[in-house]
Amino acid sequence: MNYKDLFQRSVMLLSAPAKAWEKIREEDGQHLQASFVYPMIALCGLSMFVGILFGNGVEDFNLQLVLTECSGIFISLFGGFFLASYLISLCGERFWGRPADDRENCQKLVGYSMVVIFVLDILMGLFPSFFVLRWILQFYLVYIVWEGAKVLMEIAEEKMLSYTLVASIIILASPAMIDFVFGQLSKMVN
Repeated sequence: MNYKDLFQRSVMLLSAPAKAWEKIREEDGQHLQASFVYPMIALCGLSMFVGILFGNGVEDFNLQLVLTECSGIFISLFGGFFLASYLISLCGERFWGRPADDRENCQKLVGYSMVVIFVLDILMGLFPSFFVLRWILQFYLVYIVWEGAKVLMEIAEEKMLSYTLVASIIILASPAMIDFVFGQLSKMVN
């Protein structure tokens, strides 16, 4: 796992999405999960652990809270990635005439577009007081999806707006929905 490449790719997606999508289009998508999505999910979990540890203090350490919160972030991002990839592929096939075997490009679009969610989750794990800022900044994902739909997915200009909005909503809602369900299940178990 190359963290330098992970950092550079994240910065490029956030600062120059069009240029980043050009590079992404040319690469093999087989290693997307192992080289980008899974390490970013791990960093989100690690930041959550560190944030809880230092936020509550070492003497007030609650292992159950840490495990629940870290499990929640892992499950929501991991499940959200696959759920969003599946739903965008399904919608693309039905509504925008995308080929049925285009799952690799859908996973690329979702995985790399989730960089906004990953970075915000890392920051929220370390600095939970920036909660309001998260809700504002996550809408930058729409612009990243717009550029990805144009370059990677090659969506026709007249369908760009609808595709971008639907894909963005799915990418934002999938992890949030799984997190909500996991949170409710955790409350029932406790």
